[in-house]
Amino acid sequence: MRDETAARPTAARPAGAPYDGYLLDLDGTLYRGAEVITAAPAAVARLRSGGDAVRFVTNNAARTAEHVVTRLRRMGFAAVADEVYTSSYAAARMLAERLPAASRVLVLGTSALAELVGEVGLRPVRQSGEGVSAVVQGHARETGWRELAEASVAVRAGAWWVACNTDATLPSERGELPGNGAMVAALRTATGAEPLVAGKPQAASLRMAAQAAGCERPLVVGDRLETDIAGAHAAGMDSLLVLSGVSTPQGLLCASKEQRPTHVAADVGVLADSVSACEVNDASVAGSAWQVSHTADGLLVSSTGENGAALALLRRLCPHAWASGTVTTRAADDTSRAVLSELGLPT
Repeated sequence: MRDETAARPTAARPAGAPYDGYLLDLDGTLYRGAEVITAAPAAVARLRSGGDAVRFVTNNAARTAEHVVTRLRRMGFAAVADEVYTSSYAAARMLAERLPAASRVLVLGTSALAELVGEVGLRPVRQSGEGVSAVVQGHARETGWRELAEASVAVRAGAWWVACNTDATLPSERGELPGNGAMVAALRTATGAEPLVAGKPQAASLRMAAQAAGCERPLVVGDRLETDIAGAHAAGMDSLLVLSGVSTPQGLLCASKEQRPTHVAADVGVLADSVSACEVNDASVAGSAWQVSHTADGLLVSSTGENGAALALLRRLCPHAWASGTVTTRAADDTSRAVLSELGLPT
């Protein structure tokens, strides 16, 4: 098992820095499929050089921590296994805490997930039958009807069901592909049961990572409102939403209270500079380039004539949309219309 005190930062941190650690998502945040987010390696290196703790907290349940590290290093990120927290690791810990040693657990997922189940003292199996105490479900490309049928039999027979995560899709360089949540939905439909979820938006993996890193003020960074940002809320942590993966500006304006980030940026490149410049509710950051007013037809955006970035407008729109429940946007001028179009917001 991992050494949860390993790989703590040793460099001195700047006095007054807002965060002392960063809990980074992977898919859609540092990379998309085989494509590295261009600014990501340098940003993570900058955090480390500044003495900040870095942990990789992912809902991906298909790989072991060692496999994740191999991939990260190949993409240009420094990493060790003790810095990686997967939803499969959180699920194995959850199972070990609630089941007697050597209990049989039906694994619906990869060999990496089965390996973790074995490492915590449980017995991974692939078929339902007498003595199966639990079903653990993680993403695997090989999952098909036969595998779902075995899990369905076990769950219907009373086995405890744990899902590593419920991400409906996986971001890739080709677009969004079916994720573990899609297969969880199939099993939910077949059984009428509801799983316990180990990964984000549950707080367990984020809290484990922060505690191991010795962080008192960690920042959660991710691309999904419903998992990364909601998980940060559940853990009582600040968050940064990056728009390099799944979530969109339109989705952000529609976000429920528990899915609203502290900061918003295009990608993790902002971590190499100052994340405080991306705070959603800081009107001074948005500057004087944009004015937003409420009308009967929605939120009216006007340009003041100053140069204004699209994301500055998005950060200014968020508090108005969240407070009013209005997500319809209107442009008062051509400049505003062009920037709203750049954000993918209809006018």
